Amino acid sequence: MKKNDNLEFQPIISSEMIYDGKIIKVRKDMVLLPNGEQAMREIVTHYGGVCILVIDGEYTYIVRQFRNPSGKVLVELPAGKLEKDEDPTAAAIREVSEEVGLNAKSIHSLGKVHSSPGFCSEIIYLYYCDEFEKGSQHLDEDEYLRYEKISLKEFEAMVLNGEIEDAKSLAVYLRYKLLKEKENV
Repeated sequence: MKKNDNLEFQPIISSEMIYDGKIIKVRKDMVLLPNGEQAMREIVTHYGGVCILVIDGEYTYIVRQFRNPSGKVLVELPAGKLEKDEDPTAAAIREVSEEVGLNAKSIHSLGKVHSSPGFCSEIIYLYYCDEFEKGSQHLDEDEYLRYEKISLKEFEAMVLNGEIEDAKSLAVYLRYKLLKEKENV
């Protein structure tokens, strides 16, 4: 097997919009590979999203929501999509309020992750919130979910038993847990 260490930028030779939807766009790009050959890439573009771990002492909040692409109800942390040019921190504050009825007084960035960089431009911004006041849940008109307050130990058990399959929720919790462990060293 030939090893290829040439990781150069692949310039786009041509691009064709295939689908222009409300949430995603799909285009077909022809790129120039480092070896001079051309290759086709199908790209889904998306404005991005946010995912927030709410820390309430030894508890957190999860949401249960039917996700059409998976065909089932998934357990997730509060999250949502960004609007075009929306500030991710503002979106995170909005989503915590909408989904679990909490008004964030302090929100902290945990960085970002690429959801599926092989074909999608979506970036998910990760946050945790540990200061808030009670408000009221106010979901979007087409949003149906149920939230629950559970212990962090229960959340970890759900991760280990495979009940939490949502990548963004796993990523934000891992980043938070590693950050807290590093702070206590």
